Amino acid sequence: MFVGIGLLRIVIHQSSSLKQKRQVVKSILGKVRSKFDVSIAEVGDNDKWQICSIGMAVVSNDSSHAHKMLETINEFIENLYLAEVISFSIEISSFGEFH
Repeated sequence: MFVGIGLLRIVIHQSSSLKQKRQVVKSILGKVRSKFDVSIAEVGDNDKWQICSIGMAVVSNDSSHAHKMLETINEFIENLYLAEVISFSIEISSFGEFH
């Protein structure tokens, strides 16, 4: 079993308040959840108006599939044009079989 974790940071240029930021972040998270079977949440920069850190996780039986899923989600978020992705990282962990 493989668990892929993605962490991305986005800039919401048009945001001038935490309320505006939350609306954009909520929209991004909802669109990703409805299209992909992943866990996704805002995980950092909660008090900043224009910056947001988003974490996501996928589980797969193939590490390359988990990696590709996270890359696809990153591209999807970029193509929403709601925010600018300024960094993106992926970590894949392997877990042994359970008995």
